[in-house]
Amino acid sequence: MPYELFLALRNLRARRTSRRRLTRATALASVLGIAFGVAALVVALALSRGFRDEMRDKILRGTAHVTVMRRDGRALPDWPALVRSVREAEGVADAAPTTYDGALLSGAGTSSYAVLRGLDPASPRAVAELRRNLVAGSIQPLLDEPSPFTNSEGVETSPGRRIEKSPITSFDEIPSEAATPSAVVGSELAARANLRVGDLATVVSGEGVLTPLGLAPRFRRVRVAGLFQSGLYEYDASWVFVSLNTAASFAGMDEPAASVISVDVMDIYAVEQVSARLRERLGPEYTTVSWQEANRPLFAALELERRMGLVIIALIILVAALNITATLVLLVVERKADIAVLGAMGARARSVMLVFVTEGAIIGLVGIVLGVALGLAACFVGDRYKLVSLPADIYSISNVPFHARAVDVTLAALVAFALCLLATIYPARAAARLRPAEALRES
Repeated sequence: MPYELFLALRNLRARRTSRRRLTRATALASVLGIAFGVAALVVALALSRGFRDEMRDKILRGTAHVTVMRRDGRALPDWPALVRSVREAEGVADAAPTTYDGALLSGAGTSSYAVLRGLDPASPRAVAELRRNLVAGSIQPLLDEPSPFTNSEGVETSPGRRIEKSPITSFDEIPSEAATPSAVVGSELAARANLRVGDLATVVSGEGVLTPLGLAPRFRRVRVAGLFQSGLYEYDASWVFVSLNTAASFAGMDEPAASVISVDVMDIYAVEQVSARLRERLGPEYTTVSWQEANRPLFAALELERRMGLVIIALIILVAALNITATLVLLVVERKADIAVLGAMGARARSVMLVFVTEGAIIGLVGIVLGVALGLAACFVGDRYKLVSLPADIYSISNVPFHARAVDVTLAALVAFALCLLATIYPARAAARLRPAEALRES
């Protein structure tokens, strides 16, 4: 064992005397202060990462990893072939056509803004995701309903084959209940519109149709087949799933149509590379939007919050680490004679300095170990019992999980250890500068 380490351990284990009580008290205060500071930093980083992960997962459950659309915003021509081409691209796990249209959903005497999203029954991943979020009813009526695009023989038309079809412009023209399409409504939206499974609701399109009497809105009655809850308030409070053909018909199309292609990638953090491949594959007429690009302001704000939390709690740890400075100053004053003897025996100033740096590092390590254990225990309890609850209509999620990762725990420990070493510099330098003769004469 190096004699610097031996002397550091011996000083910390010295016998209790009246002169040592104050030193022990300050050392204990240092350990406890660092422990609580590290625990706070571990909890803060786990909470920040948990909020970020929860927001990311909720967003990706409802939206695509990459969205493909035309630059001019029009409907996609020959979208079945386009979907097949997208699925063949490297890094793509699946692709499904869909639509997004603004509308007004009216229930039992109340109305609310809604977003109609078209669901392709031939997309297994999209159907499975909606089934997983279903909390009431069933999505089977939506999957089994006949297409509104049929010719005189009752055969469904395909993209590119048009049929003449007059738009619905008044309540008198709304189809009979037997022909009413099905819809799966967000739980928050259903509560706001006072709708339950089996109820009929009226959907009013945000885009009108030109009639001899002027511009008139489009109407459509739908039957609530089920309720879904994704966990993200914005989706649960506004989304209404209908079949892709029903959404196209409601938007005034006279053929099956899709406005965007939702793409799922194999690696959610490689979306930029996949987006570049898709743009190159599809040509300049198409553009892509990744989930990172669409939510960049949100995640940038969360990252800034995480960094500021790290800095603020690091300052708290620094204040706690200053107790190490006080402890070592008291040790230097108490051990003047011993330091003088070491110098007279030929110990270098660097070795004397290393003795006190080692003492401060040992005190810091004990506090860090206790702090990490305390922080991980707090994260476990908080995550198990969901102690951090939030109003979903403000923060989008109802509770925040604690995601303690090894990289964050290591970061907290390294920050605390660096601050502890910084706190040892002044007393260690003071001990190294003591002159043996003067120290022995004063003692």
